[in-house]
Amino acid sequence: MLRLFRRKKHPTLSQGLFKTRLSLKEQLKVFLKKGKVDVDILTELEEILILADVGVKITMEVMASLKDSIVNKGLKQREEVYRELKGALKNFLSNSPRTLSISHSPAVFLFVGVNGTGKTTSLAKLAYRFKKEGKKVLLAAGDTFRAGALEQLNHWGDRLGVDVIRHDYGGDSAAVAYDAVTAARSRGIDCLLIDTAGRLQTKVNLMEELKKMSRVIAKVLPQAPHEKILVVDATFGQNSISQGKLFHEFIDLTGMVLAKLDGSAKGGAILSLENELGVPVKLAGVGEGIEDLVDFDPGEYIDSLLSID
Repeated sequence: MLRLFRRKKHPTLSQGLFKTRLSLKEQLKVFLKKGKVDVDILTELEEILILADVGVKITMEVMASLKDSIVNKGLKQREEVYRELKGALKNFLSNSPRTLSISHSPAVFLFVGVNGTGKTTSLAKLAYRFKKEGKKVLLAAGDTFRAGALEQLNHWGDRLGVDVIRHDYGGDSAAVAYDAVTAARSRGIDCLLIDTAGRLQTKVNLMEELKKMSRVIAKVLPQAPHEKILVVDATFGQNSISQGKLFHEFIDLTGMVLAKLDGSAKGGAILSLENELGVPVKLAGVGEGIEDLVDFDPGEYIDSLLSID
C-alpha cells in the first residue's frame, strides 16, 4: 500500500537506481583503479554493461565506439574512457520531449500496460502530483474486466479526494472513456487520467479495444488522448521490449512510466527500451510513497547508473 504522508526527503531518480548502482559500483571502482588503458579494458566494460542489463546489441555498439575513441583520440587513462562511456550511452536515449502534455483543457492521459506492472498505482501517483499542483483532476475506470479493478481505482479516488467515472463490470471500456471525457469537459477538469485493462500484448483482440478507446476519445475531444502512456515494470528488464513494441504499434505511444525502478537491478534496460521503441521514459517510480514518482532526466540517469559514490 502506498504511503500518503509527505516524505522528509525529496525523491530522486538516483534513489530509484540504487540497486542497479550497487551491483555495478565495486566493478567500476576496480576498473578505474587500474588507471591506464590496457588490452582488457573493453572486456571489463562489456561485463559491467551486461550486468546492468543494457543489452547485447547496445553493449556491442558501445564497445565499438569506445575502441574507436581510444585509438582516434589517443585515450591513455581509464577515467577518460569512463567519460567517453557515459557520452556513448546517452546517444541511445530518445531525443523526444520528456515533458507531459498538459497544455490542453482537459489534458487526457490514457494509461496502458500488462497486469502487474504498477499501472493503476502509477496513475494514482500522477493524479496526486497534479492535484498538489492545484489542478482539477478526474479519474476513469476503464478496466471493466479485472476483479477488484474498479474498487482499486475507487479506493484511490477516495484517498486522493478525486472523482472516478466508472461503469459496471463487463461494460464497454470505450463507453467509460466517452463518459469520462464528456464529464471532464463539462466540469472544467484540467487532467483526466484513464485506467485501462491490463492485457497481454499477444492478445490482439484486447489490443484492438485500446485502439477503439483512443478513437472514441478523439471523437469527443479532437487530438486527445494527449498522452498515451505505457507503464513498464522495471524488474522485467529486457523482457519489456516486446511488450512496448506491440503497444506502440497499436496506439502510437507518447511516453512511458518506469514503475518499480527501486526494486530492480536492471536499470540499464532503459537504454534498450528507448532505443528500440523511440519512445521516451517520462516518469519513474522510485519508491512506495505517493510522492515517489519523478521526472526522468537522461543526464541524471546516466550519471546515477555509472556512479561510484
